[in-house]
Amino acid sequence: MNPKNQLAGIGFGLLAYGMWGFFPLFFHQLRHVSPMDVLSNRAVWACLFVGILLTLNRGWGKVLTILKTPRQFAMLALAALLVGSNWLIFLWAVLGQQVVASSLGYFLTPLVNVLLGMLVLKERLNHLEWLSVAFAIAAIGNEVLTLGQLPWISLLLAATFGTYGLVRKQVPVDALSGLWLETLVMLPLCGFYALWQAQHGHQVFAAHDMTTTGLLIGAGVLTALPLIAFAAATQRLALVTVGMLMYINPTMQFFTAVQLLGEPMQASRLVSFALIWAGLLVFSIAAWRKYRKAA
Repeated sequence: MNPKNQLAGIGFGLLAYGMWGFFPLFFHQLRHVSPMDVLSNRAVWACLFVGILLTLNRGWGKVLTILKTPRQFAMLALAALLVGSNWLIFLWAVLGQQVVASSLGYFLTPLVNVLLGMLVLKERLNHLEWLSVAFAIAAIGNEVLTLGQLPWISLLLAATFGTYGLVRKQVPVDALSGLWLETLVMLPLCGFYALWQAQHGHQVFAAHDMTTTGLLIGAGVLTALPLIAFAAATQRLALVTVGMLMYINPTMQFFTAVQLLGEPMQASRLVSFALIWAGLLVFSIAAWRKYRKAA
């Protein structure tokens, strides 16, 4: 592999995961707006921004090809519902000062992917992968014991994003075309929500001050930029390297929650994170061994 190409790939990966890790701070500035309002604006502005990029990139041919393939479009519609749900849960967590729980969810995602691979794709797990899953189950058990309930935010974020990845993996479409179609599928739901709110005297896409409007437009742009950087990274790096970089996002979320947003961090919850980090270490070793064997 070309060293310059690899270095560029690492740069794109750091940019993508860095932006995703920055999301709690960004969306915290919109805490006065309801999560569903933010989601609706995010979908609309992302759709418009990605549409401009597709026009500049002359990528509409790929979009038309997907629209002519009902199965692929149906899979992308399912992916849109999953990622839209993930966005909404994440926004609710940020606006409800539950960023620690959201970071735990994104730490859990790789281990959820392992389970989905076993259950859906009938992949066989080796002893290290089983051990990593056991650590994740122990972490969830610790959450139940200390909190008195299942960590719903963490589990739903991990489940929706993990399943989204599984669905998108089965649709051979580039990042821009896929994102545009996903946000397009969200628009009718967001439109119905906006009309329902308008009947109750609330404007979803208007009646905001200039700063809030700018942040809502920025949310749409920020939805697309990390995905573009991520796609550039995956083209230049081995999958195992991309997987290792993935931990940057929840790590940044964790430290943002505790150090910048002032969320409380119970000692008992540190045990959950320690178990998850142990599971991710074992999972990373297993992934590296598989990569070396394949190479």
